[in-house]
Amino acid sequence: MQGAWVHPEIDNPEYVQDDEIYRRNEICGLGFDLWQVKAGTIFDNVLITDDAAHARQVGEDVWRPTFEAEKAAKDKADEEERKKREDEAKTEKDDDDDEDEDDEEEQPEPQDLSKDDDDVRKIIFGFSS
Repeated sequence: MQGAWVHPEIDNPEYVQDDEIYRRNEICGLGFDLWQVKAGTIFDNVLITDDAAHARQVGEDVWRPTFEAEKAAKDKADEEERKKREDEAKTEKDDDDDEDEDDEEEQPEPQDLSKDDDDVRKIIFGFSS
């Protein structure tokens, strides 16, 4: 057998064409399976319509005020978080600077090596003559 495979067509005596298979008299429930990439996404008002003008009007009346208030709140929270990070970074830098100063203070005093050689050996190595 050569060429593309062609599936066999088998008659189904129970098949009946239904031109209105999509029509439903009543929808009692609706489910959403939502997957979000970024945490914090909010889903609240859901509108299902086939009227684009109505959808735009509801968007302006319902969605827009909520969006603007939520955006203002998020911008404020982001600004506070940014200031907090800057303060923490400044505090950390100041702490690092303080540690550097502490390190400088903790270094031992240089030993007086102007004494004679025997005293130097005693001081540095702990030898006695």
